[in-house]
Amino acid sequence: MRHTSTRHTSRTSRSRLLTGGALLAVLTAGGLGTVAANAADSPAPAAASASAVSGPAKGELTRTTHLTLAAATEAAQAAVDAAEKENQRVSVAVVDRNGNTLVALRGDGAGPQSYESAERKAFTAVSWNAPTSELAKRLEQAPNLKDIPGTLFLGGGAPVTAQGAPVAGIGVAGAPSGELDEKFARAGVAALGR
Repeated sequence: MRHTSTRHTSRTSRSRLLTGGALLAVLTAGGLGTVAANAADSPAPAAASASAVSGPAKGELTRTTHLTLAAATEAAQAAVDAAEKENQRVSVAVVDRNGNTLVALRGDGAGPQSYESAERKAFTAVSWNAPTSELAKRLEQAPNLKDIPGTLFLGGGAPVTAQGAPVAGIGVAGAPSGELDEKFARAGVAALGR
């Protein structure tokens, strides 16, 4: 009988030890989590901040303005709508200041080449902050401009500016002339109130 009691006592002790250990682990983890959370809110010690990589100094950064996706979509739709009013089938692209496409719409019946052409016209307009019809005229003095990848020096691209700086470009392609394409691109810019 004594042997059974000892075995029972031994199991109970082990059970208490395991339960106590688990409780201690939970409390320790909670305490460490609190310490970690508090450490994140407090300033870093001098030793830690000295080893951290510092970022650019004041004056080494610049800010840029970008067109929102909602505004880009509104402008693209306005350009498509302007073309549809004149029974023209076009594609429209809106690119951001860096030339990345924000929105591209291919109108019903627009030719397959018009999609890429619209993107390239938009890229060209924002890159030089000028309508592509004006840029096409510059090719007479600098014919190598046309060799720059991603550009297209045909009428149909218009820049979108804010405080004189380009923030986006709208390109339209697919109408029978660059003059019409650019008219529709300008309708997209006008929809933005610029």
